[in-house]
Amino acid sequence: MVELARVIRDLREELERAIVAAEGEALRFELGPIELDLSVELERSGQAGAKVRFWVVESGADAAVRATSAQRISLTLQPTLAGASDPLLISGRAGAHEQ
Repeated sequence: MVELARVIRDLREELERAIVAAEGEALRFELGPIELDLSVELERSGQAGAKVRFWVVESGADAAVRATSAQRISLTLQPTLAGASDPLLISGRAGAHEQ
């Protein structure tokens, strides 16, 4: 399992790389809302002041065993760039098999 915060942090890093790759490209895409549909498990500790943690269930055999305790959540994220008023633009480059 992976912490939900880690999934979002990895997504942010991928988007930042795509934004940098868009600089100077003729074809770019405006970045709109991002929808995530995840299977999660909640973890609560019995300690005073403990927080609830969300764990994203990874696909595979292990996920099948825990399916009874997993919950599905959907998140819609609207990415913004600090200090920017223009929409975010990303680009991609076709691989050799996509040309």
